[in-house]
Amino acid sequence: MNQPPIYGKRTLALASAMLLCGSMSLAQASQGPGGPASQNPGQNPTTDPQMSGMQAAGQTSGGDKMFVKNAMQGGMAEVQLGQMTLQKTNNDQVKQFAQRMIDDHTKMNDQMKPVAQQLGVDVPRQVSKKDRATMAKLEALSGPAYDQAYIKDMVKDHKQDLSDFQMEASSGQDQTVKDAASQGSKVIAQHLQMAQQMAKDQNVGMNGQ
Repeated sequence: MNQPPIYGKRTLALASAMLLCGSMSLAQASQGPGGPASQNPGQNPTTDPQMSGMQAAGQTSGGDKMFVKNAMQGGMAEVQLGQMTLQKTNNDQVKQFAQRMIDDHTKMNDQMKPVAQQLGVDVPRQVSKKDRATMAKLEALSGPAYDQAYIKDMVKDHKQDLSDFQMEASSGQDQTVKDAASQGSKVIAQHLQMAQQMAKDQNVGMNGQ
């Protein structure tokens, strides 16, 4: 019987493989020095950690957005508490402070609105649950008891606000938000000083506040 050569299939496979390798080499050569084969993997903009860090720089973090939202809600609360205080107190110093809160925090919130829009943050429509609880507590008081509770709340809140604004000014990522926080912290520092002086003048014990 005439048997086919035993190396026929192997020779054909080897020839095919050599042809494939030659085609790959030709393709790589045609890409030239700037082709992917000649690139340093570390220079790939999608994988280079340094490049990724550069792309991330300047982006707004969730913390920046949360700060803007909380700052605006806090400002709304200061305005509403100030309005309530003008109706409930007979103390001239407390009235003057309350009016200052209305004026300054209205202005600060107006200045913060364009920042919120830039970040895609919806302007809050109501104060936080915590501030609503505080307002309900104060609503039930009157006379000197109201004044003392309001003063205590103003000292406590402005201490916390000052800490939050200073933290954002130093650690935030979005420069526009950091600048707003830096400017706001100066106003809040003045408010805190005024509230502490008011507490002293009105003999309000702060219990370590």
